[in-house]
Order: sequence, then structure tokens, then C-alpha cells
Amino acid sequence: MNDRPEARSTGFSRSRPPEGGTTNTARARRHPFFCLIAARVREFCREPAAIFWVYVFPLILVVALGVAFRNQPVGGVTVAVQAGTGADHVRQILERDGRFRVSVWDADESRLRLRTGRAELMIVPPSAAEEGYAYCFDPTQANGVLARSLADELLQRAAGRRNAVAAQDHPATEPGGRYIDFLVPGLLGMGLLGGGMWGVGFAIVDMRLRKLLKRYLATPMKRSHFLAAVMASRLLFTIPEVLAVLLFARIFFGVTSQGSYLTLGLLILLGAFQFSGIGLLVASRAQTIETVSGIMNAVMLPMWIGSGIFFSTDRFPAVVQPVLSALPLTPLIHALRSVMLEGAGLLALGPQLALVLAWGIITFALALRWFRWN
Repeated sequence: MNDRPEARSTGFSRSRPPEGGTTNTARARRHPFFCLIAARVREFCREPAAIFWVYVFPLILVVALGVAFRNQPVGGVTVAVQAGTGADHVRQILERDGRFRVSVWDADESRLRLRTGRAELMIVPPSAAEEGYAYCFDPTQANGVLARSLADELLQRAAGRRNAVAAQDHPATEPGGRYIDFLVPGLLGMGLLGGGMWGVGFAIVDMRLRKLLKRYLATPMKRSHFLAAVMASRLLFTIPEVLAVLLFARIFFGVTSQGSYLTLGLLILLGAFQFSGIGLLVASRAQTIETVSGIMNAVMLPMWIGSGIFFSTDRFPAVVQPVLSALPLTPLIHALRSVMLEGAGLLALGPQLALVLAWGIITFALALRWFRWN
């Protein structure tokens, strides 16, 4: 599998043990695999920008999305009431409920506000020609459907309607059922995706452009040593990255795992292995930054959209579900959520684990076959 010529005149040669012999530990330290890992760690630590994007940016994302989707009462429903008979009466009824922001406009302005998203609901009060309220809203938008239901409930009660059966509300706000609990596993998967693609694929192409791979070519090192060391160094960077996100989410948002942290750790390592293999494959032949960036974006974009990072994949039509399920990120996120939200064990995650492991092994094998030093 080694496609390079033997180095004879480069000054590099396989070192012979000194006269007294060497220990196994000393030989292991000089092995190309461990030397390359040490070099990758030192190179990474000397790049402040890389440290920011790997360790700081995920925490900023957790804070921003956690605050944006924190637990809070439903509110801020914007309603445009068409001017006319009964418009002020409708406005007064709705404004008694603090969840509504109501304004009265003429018919054209009300429809314009609904069409441009400045109002979730438009209400046309009853007139002499028509009986009952007319509600205009987008049935495909959850906010519009919710606004219509809430507004109709208030107006019907004001008209004298009474509930036939008493009802009680029990808000569910405990950890595990919030959006931030759903979001954190998705962010973990997205971090593993980005780290594997950019931390491995981009780094290899950068070394190729800086002629470092040609220098490695002249050393007594196999191609498998180099690729395995790049993947192993990425796994080392993954551990503090994931720990930082989990600890930050737990301290500031109370996010915990219902399942075993050992199972969660195994999933994270498998995910890092999988995306490192994909990153190696993407960079195996790419010659320029523009080429590898385009390939990585083409690979990552479908997973950003369809793998369920920010919302469930069940929102997509049934016809595309098999395709979404086969994406590398989808089974990983589903497995992470199963452990953190449902307390699932390894046996219940068999299909997802098999798919993640298959992606990692196949992509690494293809990268090992197709990789070129120059």
C-alpha cells in the first residue's frame, strides 16, 4: 500500500538501536504513529484560531440557542384586526390576555402584514352581511395555527361559551423534555461532523499545499501510519471538546443524560472515528483549498439540513426518510438522543452503532487506497 520510493539520499533512515539495546517503550516512542500524533498536537496548540473554532465556538452556540429557546411562557402573538364594526371590541378582548399584541388596520394593510410575516393572524370581525369571525393565517406555520386557536378560544368565551368538561393544565418543564435537552445531542453530532471534516480533511490538504507531505514521503513511514495518526490525533482533540459542551450545558442549563455516560462516550468516539474517516476520504486526492472546501460543503450540507440537528427528521416526507436515515450523521444523533433523553443501552442502539461503524471503516479503507502524497 506504500506508493512512495524508498528514501536513500534524504538523510532519513531507520535508526539502529544503540549498543546497549533499547527498551520496548523507547522503540514505541520512536514509532512514526506516535511521533505524528505528537506533531499534530503541537501544531494544533500553536493555532489560536483552531482552538477557538473547536472549543469556544460550540459553547457560544450552546449559549445562544439555549437562551433563544429557553423555557418561557408562550407569548408575543401578533394579531392584525381589520378595521370596521366590532374591531375595537375584538382588540380589547385579546389585549386582556398578555400573550397577544393586537393592532387595528384597514383590510389592505392587515393582509400585507400577514403576508410579510409581521402578523401571525388576521381577524375580520362580524359585519351586517356576515356572521362570525373570519381568521386568516398560514396553516403550514405552527405560530399561525396556535394564534388562531388561542384567539378563537378567547372570543368564544367572551361571547358566552362555557366548557362542558373542566380541564387542568400541568406544564412539563423538568429536564429531559425541554428544547435545550433535544438540542445538545444535535450540537454534539454537529461538532463531531465539523471536527472530522475540517480538522482532518482541511488539515491534510493544508499540509499538501505547504509541501509537508513530500517531506513525510522521504521518511521511513507507511501511509497507514500517517492516516491512522491523523485520525487518532483528532480523537484526542474530541475528548476535551465534548466534555466542555456537556459540562457547560449541565452547569448553565441543567442538561443531563438519562443513560450511561460510558455508552455516551462510546458513541462520541465512534462518531469521531466515522467523520475522521470521511474527512480523510475527502482530502485523499484534493489539491487545493477551494477543491476540498467545495467537496466538504457538498458532503456536510445535506447532513446539516436533514440529519435532525435542530429539529426532528420526522418533519420530512416519508419518501425521503430512507435517504435521511442513511446519512452518516443521522444514526449518530438518533443514538445520542436515545441515550441522553431515553436512557437507551447498547443493545437498543445496535442498528445505529453498526451504521456508524460501517461508515468509519469503509471510508478509512477507501482513503487508504486512494490517498496520494502529492
